Amino acid sequence: ASLFNAKPATSVAPPPAAVAQPVAGKGLRTLILVRHGVYDESDARDAEIGKALLPEGREQARLTGARLAAWPARIDAVHASPMTRARETAEIIAGTLPGRSPEPDRDLRECTPPTYREDVMADLAPGEADSCAMQLERTFARYFRPSPARDSTEVLVCHGNVIRWLLTRAMGADPKLWLTMSLANCSLTVIEVKPNGGCRITAVGDRGHLPVALQTWSMPKPAVADSTRKR
Repeated sequence: ASLFNAKPATSVAPPPAAVAQPVAGKGLRTLILVRHGVYDESDARDAEIGKALLPEGREQARLTGARLAAWPARIDAVHASPMTRARETAEIIAGTLPGRSPEPDRDLRECTPPTYREDVMADLAPGEADSCAMQLERTFARYFRPSPARDSTEVLVCHGNVIRWLLTRAMGADPKLWLTMSLANCSLTVIEVKPNGGCRITAVGDRGHLPVALQTWSMPKPAVADSTRKR
């Protein structure tokens, strides 16, 4: 059965005129955008084969799963980028949610959309930024719409660039401003899509479920030996 077939509960019978009219049946869609855990950036393999989570990243994902398992609303679906770091994060999170398994979506893959940063644009191949923008527009059209028949909650496990672009788009801001934000690994950005299609942002980069030692933005640098320490 569809997740959206449940009948809304009512305590008062609607008037006859309302019964004769078709019900719009649109609910609030809550999107929880999760950036993947910290991963092995030094791995030279393709991002859908290598670049797996570090032990710290797996622990970040575990704590994120615990938080989502206690979410006040039922999680209806978990969508994930097929890149290893996001896929593994999603698998750990879904393991805490009974009956849920990650649903891969290639449009959630990391990419670099247009930005005002000339140095970033100079590093991209011709057409790469525009291709990314088209990908993210498809993502926005798919997920940022009202829930069909009742309120629903979905998790999107993806990447920093993807989340920041979608956030600017949901705010009605210039999407080229996405680089003005920074999101920690396994942080939560929560956006509600109202029945009228408007968006309401309730959290950006929330990392309160992670201890300070696990609040990271990129792969930790290796410790440097102190050559001045006495032996």
